[in-house]
Amino acid sequence: MAEESLLNFLLSVLFLLSVILIWFMIAYQLVLTLAGFFHARASHRERKAVDAQSFDYPSVSILIPARNEEKVIAETVESMLALEYPHDKLDVLVINDGSTDGTAAIVDSIARRDARVRLFTIPPEEGGKGKSHGLNLGIHQTKGEVVAIYDADNTPAPSALRYLVAQLLLDRTLGAVLGKFRTVNKNRNMLTRFINIETLSFQSILQAGRWKLFKVATLPGTNFVVWRHLMDTLKGWDEAAITEDSELSIRIYMQGYRIKYIPYSVTYEQEPETWAVWIRQRTRWVRGNNYVATKFLREIPAFKSKFLAFELLYLLSLYYVFLVAIVSSDLLFLLGAFQLVVITLPGPYTAVWILALFLFLLEILLALSYDREDSPRNILLTILMYFSYCQFWIYIVGKAIWLDVVKREKRTWDKTIRFDRNPKPGTKPAGTA
Repeated sequence: MAEESLLNFLLSVLFLLSVILIWFMIAYQLVLTLAGFFHARASHRERKAVDAQSFDYPSVSILIPARNEEKVIAETVESMLALEYPHDKLDVLVINDGSTDGTAAIVDSIARRDARVRLFTIPPEEGGKGKSHGLNLGIHQTKGEVVAIYDADNTPAPSALRYLVAQLLLDRTLGAVLGKFRTVNKNRNMLTRFINIETLSFQSILQAGRWKLFKVATLPGTNFVVWRHLMDTLKGWDEAAITEDSELSIRIYMQGYRIKYIPYSVTYEQEPETWAVWIRQRTRWVRGNNYVATKFLREIPAFKSKFLAFELLYLLSLYYVFLVAIVSSDLLFLLGAFQLVVITLPGPYTAVWILALFLFLLEILLALSYDREDSPRNILLTILMYFSYCQFWIYIVGKAIWLDVVKREKRTWDKTIRFDRNPKPGTKPAGTA
């Protein structure tokens, strides 16, 4: 009897700790959401100020890693040529990494009619080693004062690049500037609608909020610019990192530079349309985060900026904090529902959970409102996400930990499968049975 009472007490304490942890995350996210709102308003004014100025733009080399991208590469390259940037200062390099489809032929045909486009084919013995390796080889083929990175499925708005570069010119403390990415195939199915809500929320809360409060942002894999001299100092990308963007972000901060997020530089990208592709992509993200955490965790306390140290620590531990909080609370909820354990600590826990759900919805909808995506349909989808899509991250984080900690499987860069932009009626996305 005493052992049973002790067990119930320990479980009650665990339950209380999970409640505190979840509420800390929700409260902090709420602060970031509100900060993101003010950043959105400030960005609207900032965009008008940039439009009213003239700049002596530096030369820019756009790097586009491409491996079997025939479904999307033509539209991507054409969108680069449509950028509002001085014609003689734009260089577009497509890095062909062992493509076996029509990628090279498509790019070559565009290059023949526009000298700004060049095709660089990685030698066979050097191919297939990941995005970072391709970028390191590609950057040596360019001379631009600024380097811009776009994924092979991206179609940036004509103004996207000049807005990014303008910020580098206006603030010399910036080493890099990133813009917003939006889901071009958001209406394809339920999964892409979930991803659209997730990506917009992440950018409007974590990216915008952290920049507004702490002048901190982290690079995505696309739609960003960085000074060439800084990349030379950093000796390029870490080829062991499968999330090369987050790893590069930390090294830029360690050099004393800042990274700014501006939501009015917009690119459109393709997101996974099947759960199988989504699982592979997200598992790569978490495993990449595991590598970055292992590489930099011990160095964070030495950072001069304590705000930066806290933010990086929070960012690197976000997956695991989320995992612990959700798994423990879900497990205890199920045990309590089946009366296998009794939570002895008094408190209005039902009201606490309902309020937590309400705040979660409030944060997401406020973030979506910045892009006018707070529709009734997205409200219903956000509620559904809370009980489905968000919970599925438990499997993703657990799988990544299993592969890295238990199996110690080698990390390899896994290319995200592309889908036809305009599929014929009745056809299934790649990766489905």
